[in-house]
Amino acid sequence: MKKIDSLSTFMSGLIMSVTPAKLGEVLKSVLVKEITGEPISKTAPIILAERITDFLSLLIIAIAGAIVFDYGGDVTIVVAAFFIFLIFIISNKKIALPIINFFEKIPLIKRYIHNIHSAYESSYQLLKLKPLVLMTVLSLLSWGFECFGYYLILMNFNLDFGLLWASFSYSFSTIVGAISMLPGGLGLTEGSLTFLLVQKKVPVDISVATTFIIRVVTLWFAVLVGIISLSFYQRKFGQIKNNSI
Repeated sequence: MKKIDSLSTFMSGLIMSVTPAKLGEVLKSVLVKEITGEPISKTAPIILAERITDFLSLLIIAIAGAIVFDYGGDVTIVVAAFFIFLIFIISNKKIALPIINFFEKIPLIKRYIHNIHSAYESSYQLLKLKPLVLMTVLSLLSWGFECFGYYLILMNFNLDFGLLWASFSYSFSTIVGAISMLPGGLGLTEGSLTFLLVQKKVPVDISVATTFIIRVVTLWFAVLVGIISLSFYQRKFGQIKNNSI
């Protein structure tokens, strides 16, 4: 797969950023199948790995803030424990394969067992220590820029609570929105961002304004990029075929 096509696929997937926990970005696997013919079961774990490393990087930032500011520790610890447990299960074949084999006995699942095994093998390779660490570092850098963007927005409203607080506030609110499984975390992410500012004695109108701006330049800008990229993708490769979904 050419690098330009890989970039086009990735950017097109951003159109699904408003789906619960961004799981709709499995669309990227559909687009890859259109180009290369690779089965979705083989490439969909890439999206799972993306989400896991997203959460890990956000949790690193949130835990650092929770320790310093003594807030949100319970939530971050529970979410962190869940993802550590999930990674442990996937990366241990002695545990994961018996679980898969157990579900193979269920008639409805048995017909898809080949795809499930293919998905697991891809997940296993992606969540080995080296690729997991590298992907998490890259994700941490990416989310760090978003946190820095939020810090700059606050600074433009003469709200200087420090880069760490801005990063904690943004990452913690993003986690809360994601685990709610609401599309794009809509409502809870915004509510958390606004609430944390109000707790800092920031007027409600300014709190709402900063929240609105950061969500526009992150979530909704990503969706716009996805729409534009998908239109270019379809011009090059045509409409997505029904048998690819």
